Amino acid sequence: MSTSLTRNFSIIAHIDHGKTTLSDRLMDATKTVAQRDQQAQLLDAMDLEREKGITIKSHPVAMSYTAKDGTTYKLNLLDTPGHVDFSYEVARSLAACEGAILMIDAAQGVEAQTMANLHLAMEQNLTIIPVLNKIDLPAADVERCKQQLEDILAIPAEDAIPASAKQGIGIEEILEAVVQRVPAPVENPDKLLRASVFDSIYDTYRGVVSYVRVFSGTVKKGQRVKLFATGKTYEVKEVGVFTPKMTARPELIAGDVGYVIANMKSADEAKIGDTLTDSTHPCPEALPGYKEIQPMVFSGIYPIESSDYEGLKMAMGKLQINDAAFTFMSESSTALGFGFRCGFLGLLHMEIIQERLRREFNMDVISTYPSVIYQVTKTNGEEVIVDNPSFLPEQQEIAEIREPMVRVFIMIPGEYIGDIMALVMEKRGDVTHTETIDDTRVMLTCELPLAEILVDFNDRMKSMTRGYGSMDYEHSGYRPAKMVKMDMLIAGEPVEAFSTIVHRDKAEGYGRALAIRLKDVIPQQLFVVAIQACIGGKIIASERISAMRKNVTAKCYGGDISRKRKLLEKQKKGKEKMKAFGKVNIPQDAFIKVLKSGD
Repeated sequence: MSTSLTRNFSIIAHIDHGKTTLSDRLMDATKTVAQRDQQAQLLDAMDLEREKGITIKSHPVAMSYTAKDGTTYKLNLLDTPGHVDFSYEVARSLAACEGAILMIDAAQGVEAQTMANLHLAMEQNLTIIPVLNKIDLPAADVERCKQQLEDILAIPAEDAIPASAKQGIGIEEILEAVVQRVPAPVENPDKLLRASVFDSIYDTYRGVVSYVRVFSGTVKKGQRVKLFATGKTYEVKEVGVFTPKMTARPELIAGDVGYVIANMKSADEAKIGDTLTDSTHPCPEALPGYKEIQPMVFSGIYPIESSDYEGLKMAMGKLQINDAAFTFMSESSTALGFGFRCGFLGLLHMEIIQERLRREFNMDVISTYPSVIYQVTKTNGEEVIVDNPSFLPEQQEIAEIREPMVRVFIMIPGEYIGDIMALVMEKRGDVTHTETIDDTRVMLTCELPLAEILVDFNDRMKSMTRGYGSMDYEHSGYRPAKMVKMDMLIAGEPVEAFSTIVHRDKAEGYGRALAIRLKDVIPQQLFVVAIQACIGGKIIASERISAMRKNVTAKCYGGDISRKRKLLEKQKKGKEKMKAFGKVNIPQDAFIKVLKSGD
């Protein structure tokens, strides 16, 4: 089939606006999947995606569609995630397409991620096909959505296709729109092989499987190809497309989206964003890659059993092939042994990686409290980057600490504006701009420290707005802040696993909460144990665990009181001596209980 009859498009939308359901209906309509293999959310292949009801990875699928005029077209669809933590997946998928279906829930209207994903598509100059989904819902308001399309997104309302992916309404119109509106791929006139690697997975039996979009030339079995990043050459063992299972084909031509299996053995050979070309007639320069993703949240991940360290290292290497935004490097801690310092895009990303380690590789892991990257200027003018509290220089050596800031866009119903503004203030943020979107909703633009929105900001915003609020954020540089390192002392000994970098104004509350939690999990000793939160040498919060006490006066009944006093004094002296020499051994499960608790 010629390149002029190929159409590459992806589906973008806010979370839960129906992307994966629409892709199911499109596969039904084009009879891509046999009746017996059909199931809901077919492209969400991971158990984790099905359980959480979200898409984590982009999923390609090739379909064949016969239009009303009788022409048969080859359609390549990429279903994308909607969550803000996975926007890099969306950007990579869009780079492999010429068009995008922008879905809007007719009951909820334009949300924060709708706008963010539309901007990503517009940066790539894609043709946008707006679809108003869920028109069968009683709360659907199609006219209001059309008005929002024009007012907020500047897309003509007459271009929108009303549809219901669940009921199968408007599916034919969407397919016709893809064929009519999305341009065919344009091949480079020199016909040299250029294929962009936009994703890859590791298969235990076949090695690295690269997902590619062929921009020009052809790639077939037995061909010698090379990668630009490493300069290594490989022999192609198999090429094919996703239907949505891997299906081998004799060759992939310009415009195709499919997979290439070459004899790549190790995880680090496949770099996402790399260009694949013929080794005998290579193209002169690489295709433009993707901008490097910088992890924003760091956390230590340690195996619960220290013997699992090597296994954890291999598991992380395999996950990294599949997830370009995940980074890791070795580190060790006196409390937790050997482990890894890992970088993530956000808290959901961190949760997903930990869950995948548990499920796909049977790794039992423990993670430390998440932290962000701080920029520190020392008094001698030296600049250091700190992602771990233990690397923060001494207080007297620090001239200035700068923390990462984010610009947050929050869309909420108008009646909750006061509550949300109070939440932003509590999190040390400022509301810089308020915009009325329609008669019921407003959009707040806020500047907040990244560390403050990490843990519970989204959850609290959702509960305050009864689920109607949505947010999206982008990074907006660094600004100076009064950050301090808070240590936890247990019986006078600092425990580095519990050290954190906090804002001075919030240190006392956080220190007190952590001390109370530690009091609950550290077992009683034979002497009084003090749990203290301190900054520098100053104690800001304290709790104590009372000593276990043997009843030494049990045998003294009646008689002289001085006998009892003597025994109690002797016991007191013994405890003083023990306190001087005794060490508190914190059991492993105490670390796990404190570090695993979400708050």
